[in-house]
Amino acid sequence: MPSLITFGPLRIEYADDTLRPRPWTEQQSSWAHELLEDAPPGPVLELCAGVGHIGLLAVLGTDRGLVCVDSSASACAYARRNVAAAGRDDVAEVRHGAMDTVLMPEERFALVIADPPWVPTDRTARFPEDPLASIDGGADGLDVARTCVEVAARHLLRDGVLLLQLGERQQVDALARELAETAELGVREVRDGAGGVLVLLGRPR
Repeated sequence: MPSLITFGPLRIEYADDTLRPRPWTEQQSSWAHELLEDAPPGPVLELCAGVGHIGLLAVLGTDRGLVCVDSSASACAYARRNVAAAGRDDVAEVRHGAMDTVLMPEERFALVIADPPWVPTDRTARFPEDPLASIDGGADGLDVARTCVEVAARHLLRDGVLLLQLGERQQVDALARELAETAELGVREVRDGAGGVLVLLGRPR
């Protein structure tokens, strides 16, 4: 049975088998919208998009294209409905599948937004109302986040950035240590939110 929730000025549709949009994730949309003011020309990519609310609010009022990617067929179906309801179906596209397979090698984006599952596996039982695949981030909660970083590194424009949502500062610290040794992207800024932590990543300047 579909449900509706207000997310900023948007009315977002979701269902029991999708992750209910959290109002506090508006902070990620707001920061992303600010980043787009100075971002290079190009579209926005939302990984682990769920029903598409964070990306849709981020590009609201801009002429940026948007590509939403999620592994859940149900979430993608609702994302398409939300894209249409927001009047963005002329510039927004929803792709169902693994994030590292649904993008063409040559595609590049000015901004990547990602709110991956970040709950450690041994804590997921605390959230029985949420679909397990939408919250389970592996032993340390970073399994999917690492893939988001790898995909972003391949598909960002030279001056593009990744805005990633995680659960806690300890996860940010762990990811930053790994990135210092292995990845093209590094942590630029961290902001605490009402229900998680936002991390801005980019290439070395």
